[in-house]
Amino acid sequence: MSDSLNAPAPPPVPHSPGVPVRHTRAKGEPRFPDGPKADPAGSHFERRIRSFQPRRSRVTAGQADALQRLWPKWGLDIDGQRVIDLAELFGNDRPVVLEIGFGMGEATARMAAGDPDTNILAVDVHTPGQGNLLGLADRDGLSNVRVGNGDAIILLREMLRPDSLDGLRVYFPDPWPKKRHHKRRLIQPEFLTLAASRMRPGALLHCATDWEPYAEQMLEVLTAHPGFENTQPDGGFAPRPEFRPLTRFEGQGLDKGHVVNDLLFRRVPHSTAELGR
Repeated sequence: MSDSLNAPAPPPVPHSPGVPVRHTRAKGEPRFPDGPKADPAGSHFERRIRSFQPRRSRVTAGQADALQRLWPKWGLDIDGQRVIDLAELFGNDRPVVLEIGFGMGEATARMAAGDPDTNILAVDVHTPGQGNLLGLADRDGLSNVRVGNGDAIILLREMLRPDSLDGLRVYFPDPWPKKRHHKRRLIQPEFLTLAASRMRPGALLHCATDWEPYAEQMLEVLTAHPGFENTQPDGGFAPRPEFRPLTRFEGQGLDKGHVVNDLLFRRVPHSTAELGR
């Protein structure tokens, strides 16, 4: 046996903040051993058209560090294998708002800081964003943020109890602008029915988009759904509420002439038909 095979492994090369992490991993070795899984639900559930595309590239050293340190404490892999107790997840029984799709998490962190008495369960499949939000929560001492990794549909359907949510936020979802991709859009009647079943009466559903055709579709679908009512007396779009921060991305769009529409719909009391299900 050669001496090279018995030689100790060289020490790891240190990474500088802001530099993408590029690890050399053995086949099958997880990218973040203590962090979010690549496919938490695996093949346990049916294949269907998804409204999202997982992205796991360009993770900086800071984001990777946050994932490794904080995921065991504040992370949730959406595997669909159990019903979660939200009071246990957050360590208190404060109201819980589910946010689907949070990008890099800056707006989520600002909303959590502005309303510390509300818990935010923020779900996304973008690994750099998960790490970034965890880092922001840690930096700012935000104990009311938990980060979910995986499919929000599986979370709603398999892992949340009826009437467990005090709010639902869907900000700037993928508009899937091509007509043949419209079936991938998240805000559809079937999704709204599922979401309504997990929201308490009076809970607020807040959507925002800068894609006007999608905004019109959202308004039409939400207006027609029996589980929700528009908070606006005229039945139209709502002004941006103060609690939704103006993000840098949104500001750039506004500078280019984009129109951002907010929709604020409230969960109506359960009907007799719903209670009988």
